[in-house]
Amino acid sequence: QVQLVESGGGLVQPGQSLRLSCVASGFSFSNYDMRWYRQAPGKEREWVATINNTGRTTYADSVKGRFTISRDNAKNMMYLQMNSLKPEDTAVYYCSVLYYGNRYWGQGTQVSVSS
Repeated sequence: QVQLVESGGGLVQPGQSLRLSCVASGFSFSNYDMRWYRQAPGKEREWVATINNTGRTTYADSVKGRFTISRDNAKNMMYLQMNSLKPEDTAVYYCSVLYYGNRYWGQGTQVSVSS
């Protein structure tokens, strides 16, 4: 079965960096587009970034230029390098894959940005 497990969240000050990781199993990771989403308290879950199976990346305007999505197909891993973090980046971050018409989610990792 599809499993996604995120890690790497934490509490940082504005301007600092974090690197999130997502390990995937249960499907042919290299063949699928992967996404990061986030959900802030009291808000809808929002898309953050996508990396497709060829490595092409796209970003939400709110994170463009600060976040970098990447993948390591040999390790079934996806990453989100987050630089210049802002308080408004505070959220639970989820990795996700659309597999046979169903969207799968990890359990999420909390990122808190506060001085």
